Amino acid sequence: MRGRISPTVSIIVPTLNEAKNLPHVLARLPGDAEIILVDGHSTDGTVEVARRVRPDIVVTHQNRRGKGNALACGFAQASGDIIVMLDADGSADPSEIPAFVNALEAGADFAKGSRFVANGGSADITRLRRLGNRLLNFLVNMLIGSDFTDLCYGYNAFWRRVVPIFDLDTGGAGPQKQWGDGFEIETLINMRAVRAGLRIAEVPSFEHPRLHGVSNLNAFSDGFRVLRTIFVESSASSEKAELAIYPRTDPLPIQRGAETVSALPAFEETA
Repeated sequence: MRGRISPTVSIIVPTLNEAKNLPHVLARLPGDAEIILVDGHSTDGTVEVARRVRPDIVVTHQNRRGKGNALACGFAQASGDIIVMLDADGSADPSEIPAFVNALEAGADFAKGSRFVANGGSADITRLRRLGNRLLNFLVNMLIGSDFTDLCYGYNAFWRRVVPIFDLDTGGAGPQKQWGDGFEIETLINMRAVRAGLRIAEVPSFEHPRLHGVSNLNAFSDGFRVLRTIFVESSASSEKAELAIYPRTDPLPIQRGAETVSALPAFEETA
C-alpha cells in the first residue's frame, strides 16, 4: 500500500512597510512551508526583519504597485502544490492554514475564506466595510450565479496548477497600476474561478485586528475598483472558462463547512 504524500505549500505574503508585524506573523507560519515575501519597496526594514525572523524566506519585489500585483508576482515564484494568500498585518490566523489545505485535499480546487459563515467572524471590519462587502457580494452572486458569503476577504488557498485560470499580468514594470493590481484582486480571482467552473469551498475564518500601522485600503476608491471589476468580469466572454484546466458545463455550488467539503469527489492527479 502506497504511503500518503502530503502536498507542499507556498505561502505568499505581500508587504509594504510591515516590519513591526512580521515577527508575530512569520514566527507562526509552518516550518515546512515555502514562504514568499513580495515586497513593495518598503522603507522600514521589512525585508531585513523578515530574513532575521525566517532565514529560509524567499524575498522578491513586485514590479508595479498594489496588493494584486504583489500577489501575482508571488504566485509566479511559488513552487508548492498549494498556494496560500496571507496578509502581513496579523489579521489572518496562520493556524487556519490546515483547514484550507484539508478543503483542497478533500476535492476543492479553490478554498475561499469566509468571515460570515458558522465559526467565522471579524474583530476588525467596520460597519461601512461590512455593508459594502454585503452589497458587492449580493451583486456578484446575482450577476454570475455564485453563492459567495464573503467576496472581498483575502485569505484564500488554491492548487498552484489553477493559477493560469486567473490570467494575471506580471509583465512590465511601471508606476501605474494595471487591471487587477489593487485590492480588487480578491474579487477578480473569485469571479474567474467561478467562470472557469472550479470546485470552490468556503472555509470559516476569523479576522483579527491589524497589529501595527494603518491599512492601505481605501473604502471608497478601492470599493469603486471592485465595483468596476464586478461589471467587467461579469460581462466577459466565457471562452476562458471553456479552455480552463478543469472545464465544467455545470459549475458546482460553493460548499461550506468541513462536513460538506469532505463530501466532494476525490481530486484526480494529472500526469
